[in-house]
Order: sequence, then structure tokens, then C-alpha cells
Amino acid sequence: MLLDAEDCQLVLVDYQQRLMPAIHEGDFVLANAVRLARLAGLLEVPLWATEENAKSLGPTVEPLAPLVAGRIVQKIDFDGSGALLPRLKPAPRQGGNARSLPKHLQKAAPPPGRECVVIAGCEAHVCLLQTALGLLEEELDVWVVTDACSSRTERNRDAAFDRLAAAGAELVTTEMVAFEWLRGADHPQFKEVLSLIK
Repeated sequence: MLLDAEDCQLVLVDYQQRLMPAIHEGDFVLANAVRLARLAGLLEVPLWATEENAKSLGPTVEPLAPLVAGRIVQKIDFDGSGALLPRLKPAPRQGGNARSLPKHLQKAAPPPGRECVVIAGCEAHVCLLQTALGLLEEELDVWVVTDACSSRTERNRDAAFDRLAAAGAELVTTEMVAFEWLRGADHPQFKEVLSLIK
């Protein structure tokens, strides 16, 4: 199964000012998070970011902050799925009693939602792990972008990936996401996406 841009949403977890300096390979991880955010913008994939206890950990770091402005979900729980769900899986609109309306006035069923969540973030073994597991419990398809995730130590990061894979999450890389969202070199955004990857 390949990722489909029209069925995906992107979630970036806790790339915050006081956390990122302690993250293993933090600059590399942040660069890939920025690539993912730009890819989402180019390919019209809805994007959300979280901030954990922003009073303590600070706001989202530059250069990611302007790419997620207006789409940041504040949270205090390590598992951000509860805070994200109203955005990722909005409740269906209620349209009154359909039986009382003539057929031509009844509202059509809402289009199916984007059930695939591409997710990356820090720390992989805490907030990313717990959020991804929470989304899996809500029966969303979860794809973890491994080269845009990390923890303070490799051991914790790798343990998170093992656990996520065992729980049913798909493990991918930034380039895998980019080229699966594109599907082919004939995509109108191919050159722009290629310039982000190279």
C-alpha cells in the first residue's frame, strides 16, 4: 500500500525551542520536518503541529514555526491524540431529521475523511509514541517518518520505532513520503518537490 496525498494529513509533534537542542541529530531531524511541512503545503495536505507545555518547552522552533502558524495544537498530555482528533477526524455535520425532508432537500453524506496520518516528532519514545498509539486506537492509519523523529538518545528513539511497528504503524522516510505523494514525474509539483529533496 502506498501513501495517497488526497487521503493524508500531516502531524508534526513538539519541535520546540527548549527541547530540540537536546535531541539526537536534532538539526537533521528538524530539516526533514521542514521538508515535510513544505511538501504538505505544495501538495495541499492538511498540516497540524503540537506544542507540549509551551510555557516550559517554548514555542515551535524556527524555521518550522512560520510553516505551521495557525495550525498549532496546544497540549499538556504526552498523548496528543485527544487534542488532535477534533481536527483530524471532525464529527459529521448534523442536518436535522432527514425523514422529515423531501429527498431533494436532504443533505448529502459528508465526504469520507482523510484517514491516514503521516506523523513525525520529538521525543520519539514519549509524545510521538503516545500520540501515534492514540491515533491507532482511533482506527486511523499511522505512518511514522523515521528520519524526522528522534529522542535525546538513539536507544530511546529506536525502541519507539520497534514498538510503533509492532503496534501497526508503518515506518517511512521523508523521501518515501514525497515520492509516494507525487506518484510520478508528471505531477505538476514534481520539480518543486524534487528541489526540496535534493
